[in-house]
Amino acid sequence: MRENSAEMRIKMSDTIKKLGEAELEIMQVVWNSGNPVTSNYILKELQERRNWQLSTLMTSLARLADKGFINCDRSTGRNLYTSIISENAYKTVASKHFLEKLYNNSIQNMITALYSNKEIKSSDIQELRDFLDKLEDE
Repeated sequence: MRENSAEMRIKMSDTIKKLGEAELEIMQVVWNSGNPVTSNYILKELQERRNWQLSTLMTSLARLADKGFINCDRSTGRNLYTSIISENAYKTVASKHFLEKLYNNSIQNMITALYSNKEIKSSDIQELRDFLDKLEDE
């Protein structure tokens, strides 16, 4: 029997764990590459933001593998890392959690807080209107 998308979302949100800031930076490198990457590639991409030794990165990669975010393929003689969880899947779950925790699951509360504190410009509001209009047209 096939599961509907709501059931799949519930299961996905139950299984996807939260990423720490450094873990998220690593995952962004993996996601942006689009291809399997080596630890040296990740280290090089992070060098401007993180002053890490390879051993520190390897610890973080092991933790990401334990959390189910990446897979390490050792069959080629060098470790190649690929994402198991897509960037979009993670963003969906993290955004949902963020909205629930900070804004009582209300997008309106979030927009109100940002707008009243001058964090959203008129151009942002227009962009949001255009986006919502486009969604309605579909």
